[in-house]
Parts: sequence; C-alpha cells; structure tokens
Amino acid sequence: MGSGLIGDILIELGYLTPDGLETGERAANGAGLRFGEHLSQLGLIRADDIAHALAVQACIPHTSLPSIEVSPEALACIPADLAQRFRVLPLAIEDGRLALAMADPFDLQLVDDLSAVCGLPIERRYARPGELTDGLRKHYGTSAARMADSLETHDDAPTDPAGAAVGNLHELAREPSLINLVNLIILEAAQDRASDIHIEPFERQLKVKYRIDGVLHEMTPPPKHLQPAIISRIKIMAGLNIAERFVPQDGHIEFNAPQGRVDLRVSTVPTVFGESVVLRLLDKSSTLRDLTDLGMSREMLDQFDATLRRPHGMLLVTGPTGSGKTTTLYAGLNHIFTPGRKIITIEDPVEFNLHGINQMQVNPKRGLTFANGLRAILRQDPDIIMVGEVRDGETADIAIRSALTGHLVFSTLHTNDAASAITRLLDMDIEPFLLATTVEAVVAQRLVRTICDRCLEAYEPTAGMLDRLGADADAFRGATLHHGRGCQDCHNTGYRGRLGIFEMIRVVDAIRDVILSRPSSNQVQQAAGADFVSMRRDGYRKVLAGRTTLEEVWRVTQDAEHPNGTPLAFDV
Repeated sequence: MGSGLIGDILIELGYLTPDGLETGERAANGAGLRFGEHLSQLGLIRADDIAHALAVQACIPHTSLPSIEVSPEALACIPADLAQRFRVLPLAIEDGRLALAMADPFDLQLVDDLSAVCGLPIERRYARPGELTDGLRKHYGTSAARMADSLETHDDAPTDPAGAAVGNLHELAREPSLINLVNLIILEAAQDRASDIHIEPFERQLKVKYRIDGVLHEMTPPPKHLQPAIISRIKIMAGLNIAERFVPQDGHIEFNAPQGRVDLRVSTVPTVFGESVVLRLLDKSSTLRDLTDLGMSREMLDQFDATLRRPHGMLLVTGPTGSGKTTTLYAGLNHIFTPGRKIITIEDPVEFNLHGINQMQVNPKRGLTFANGLRAILRQDPDIIMVGEVRDGETADIAIRSALTGHLVFSTLHTNDAASAITRLLDMDIEPFLLATTVEAVVAQRLVRTICDRCLEAYEPTAGMLDRLGADADAFRGATLHHGRGCQDCHNTGYRGRLGIFEMIRVVDAIRDVILSRPSSNQVQQAAGADFVSMRRDGYRKVLAGRTTLEEVWRVTQDAEHPNGTPLAFDV
C-alpha cells in the first residue's frame, strides 16, 4: 500500500466503506476542508484514522506498539518529559538512526528539534494515539507516577496525618512539585475519560483509582508519606478547611485542562488511616448528547418524545447515582427548547450549561434547597421546570402540585426500576389521586459499557449462558454474539464508552386506576401490560445488536430484574 487517493486508502485500511466514501463525496460542499477532515466532520471516520491513512499515503511505516520490543538504549535518547509532552516514543537505534513512533509524523519541526536533542537523525514511524498513550505509560510511567517517584526521596513530610501541624501542611501543599503532582493526577484522569478520582488512605499505602466507564481502575500509588500534603492540597483547591480532619466536607474545584474546563465536586470523609477523598469530574467542554444518541429503541424514543411535548404533567427518570439520569433529562430539555418557552432548572450541581435555559444551583448553606428554590421558580412564570432530584416529601409535594397547576415538570428519583418510583412517592405521603393525575411517565435506566470496536470478535453463547437466560434463551440460540478481546485502545478491558439501557412505564388509565389503590411495585409493573420491556430485556436487544455483552447487562441489572413478561423475540 502506498501513494494513492486518501479515500481509497481509508477503504483499504477498513476505516471507511465504499458507501461511506460515496456519501462523503456527495456531501462535499467546498467549505475549504481537506477531504479527510470533511469525512471526520461528517462522523464517517475518526481523526486518527485520517492520520494513519496520510502516513500510508506518504509511505511512513506504521508501528503496532503492543507487539514491538522497545530498546532501553533508544528510550535513553529522549527524556520522559519531552516524550510525554510531544507524544513520541523512541523504539530502537538502527544504522545510526533513531526509529521514533509519532501520532503526528508530519510535524517536521518537532522531528528536527528532537534530532538535535538526541544527536541522531530520526526515522519517522506512525503509531495510533491510544497505543502511544499506553506505550508511554509502560516505558516511562505516567507523568504523575514519575513525579511521585521523584518526591519519594523527600521524606520530611509528616507520616501521621493527625499529628501534622496545620502550618506545615499549608507549606507542603504549596510546594510547586506537590502542586504539579495533584494537577497531573486530575489531568490524567480527564484524559482517560474518568468520571471520578478516588484517593483512599490505608495503613501502608495511599491508593489512587480512576472510575472509567463505571469501573474503578487502580493507578500507580504515590508514596504514603505524601498523603497529608496531597489531601491538604486538594482541600485548599476546593476551599475546604484543612485543619478539620474528623468531619466530612464538600467542596468544588474549577480545573483548566487542555481539552477545556473541568469542574470537580470534592467530598472528604474521615477514615481510620486518614481522610478519603473522591473527586467527581464534570467536563464542561463535553458535547451535550442528542436524544437519539442515548440508546433508546425507536418505539421508546417516540413515547418519550410524546411525553416531552405534553403541555403539563410530570416525567420522572430513575436509577442509582451515575446511571445517566441527568444526561437523559438534559437531552430532553435541549430537544424541546424553543425561545417561546421559559425553562428553569434547579440542580445539585449544574452539570452542563444549557443554552437559553435558566439554571439554578442549590446552596443549603445559604438556605437555597430544592424545596424553597422550587417555590421561587414558580414565581418566575415558567413553562417547564426541571428539579435535579426529588429527595424528600416536601420537594415531591411542591413538584407534583406544580405539574397539577399547568407546568411540565422533569425530575429524577433514586429507585431500582420504573415501577418502584410510584411506590416511593406514595411512601413520601403523596396522595394517590395527585400521583394518578400528574405523573405521565417514568423511565428507569442504567449504563452498560459498549464493546471496543478495535478488538471486536464474534463468539457463540455457551450452554451456561443460555441456561441463565431462561425464557429468553431461544432468542440467543444460534445467534452470533460479540465481545472485545482487549487492546491498547480500551486498556485491555474489551470495552470503550457507555450506552443506556431503559425501561419506560407510561401512566395510562389502567395504571392510574391501580395507583389509587396504593399498589406494590409488582402490581404497577403488571398493570403496564405485556408490551412492557424491562431494562434487562432492552439490554438483551443491544447484546443481539452487537453493542454490548451479556455479562455487562447482567452486571448492571442485578437489582432490577423482572421475573414477569413475554420472552424476547428475534424481531425486536
């Protein structure tokens, strides 16, 4: 493979189909973009696919980093900080030339600069960005891990957090090297698409974990003696009291990463071996999800859209923390927004800035709670109200009465499934006739990890899997399923990204009649009828479509299994 048209090379590499090429050529609009950039803008290929194709076109060799042995002699040619900063990995010295893996082998100025640094001419090799990231970590270590190693020898930090003087902690937390270490921990979490950072103190170790696609991954731990300084630095950044170590505290950090601003919610709790800290990352630069990107089936999407367009009533989205409830409501609000409607939200916290929508953040320290904030919103003449979470009977009562008086109200609730939302509101002493009159629909959801498209492989379900599927086994007999075998792009997990699985109960007349009798959740679910599709069954559909795996669906729906319902069919 060598020089040729970029479209033909992309097809040959398997990044683009002939139909996709035809679509791209048809949609070319003379906007001044190169053809590869145009294909990327249309969503037909990824940016690194273009880079690979351009490298092939320029006859620059492609290196698969997981399968290559990297020479220690070559690694010594370029310092770790330069390799990390410029995203390059030296591979070997051959015939007096340094073979260098690069994500952008067309940066000739960088090639000249690095050649001067190492004193050798450079032979360019192309490597995929994901493989480069893992290769840099493997051979140089992460930036945070290397910095922690450099601080290992400085053992003047107090080893006992309880005995450390506050003045000393202030001084340590303001050390440039310590500041950079904490910044790198946050930065690398943002680059790895982590949703949370966990810093956990134990007797002989301080563990750092990133939650990526809903699962915790343990990182290289910093030295234990840095624990007081690291935690104090985070508390200073979040505006917390570093002298108070024996009560929980909550704070907020605004962090500027290369990809944009990242807001972090900070929570500390005292444990036996010091304060445990969790930082939740809210990426303000991320793109708002479109309603069609959430993962709802076409039938459910139509029902959800119809509920969003009701003139009044209440829509509830339920699920545990981190299940994507707020993302679903944001997508719904964005979908129905018009300048002719007044939309106000009250949230804790505001996770994404919505254009044209008034957003409030609760502040209990100043007396702004969901309940009294909602009362104030009603005096603002809104058409649509979003309440971040119904946490108590008072908030539930105001939200329900708001829906009763001509407002469309969206909110979230912490329940395991859709049917349990009704019984939860009844437990909050909401009158059954109010519920039956106002609630229009309840959606329950979970997030499942999607199969990495770089290491996708087919397999047939085992007898054990079919046995566990029970009544749904017939839909899987003889079917070809998929999973990821693990690669550099997905950190050897076989998964990359997440997708929603859903169940929806529309409150029709049959369910309204049941609500009046204060039903159990099973009775509500039975009243939904044979057309009701549980989250687990929705997950099975996505397994059959090759989007996720049975193991992943079972993992996230253990607490939301419905024994009743009709068996899944192939034509769903």
